[in-house]
Formats: sequence, C-alpha cells, structure tokens
Amino acid sequence: MKALLPIALLFATGAAAAGYRLPDERPITLLPGPDVELTAATCSACHSLDYVTSQPRGKGAQFWNDSVTKMVKVYGAPIEPADAARIAAYLAATYGQ
Repeated sequence: MKALLPIALLFATGAAAAGYRLPDERPITLLPGPDVELTAATCSACHSLDYVTSQPRGKGAQFWNDSVTKMVKVYGAPIEPADAARIAAYLAATYGQ
C-alpha cells in the first residue's frame, strides 16, 4: 500500500505530466570530396554521421587516422585497411583543416 501513496498523491494534487517536443530530425550529409560515399556508408553503418560533422576542425590528419584506427581496433568496425586509409584521407582533407 505504501508504494501506491506517491502515485495517489500525484493524482490528488492535480499535477499533469510535462510535455515536450523533440527537435526535428535533419539529414546529415558529409561535405563533398573523394571517397565521400565510402566514408558515409561505412561510418553510418555504426553511428550517426553527426559524430563526424561535429568533430572540432583543425585537428589534422593524425587525429583522423587515429579516429579511424580506434573505430577498427577498439569498436570492431569491419573496415579493410585499404578502405580505412581512404576514409582517413577523406576526413583529414575535408574536416581536418
């Protein structure tokens, strides 16, 4: 009976559930460049492309090489080494500046 007391008090006070509205979803697209399709398809298989586009700019090629390597070695992303190099190169050229 004690477990029902908080619920009964909620209804007795006339409290209404708070409403909220989720933001509109917007499609995330990567900036154009060589291997953009490979990068978009590979990265979006595991996470939102927002993870790519929200990274700080100016981190350079090493940051993107390390990021792609982490996705493969830590998170187990099924990316062939040649594709990983192409993806890292695209990200460095497009988002590393």
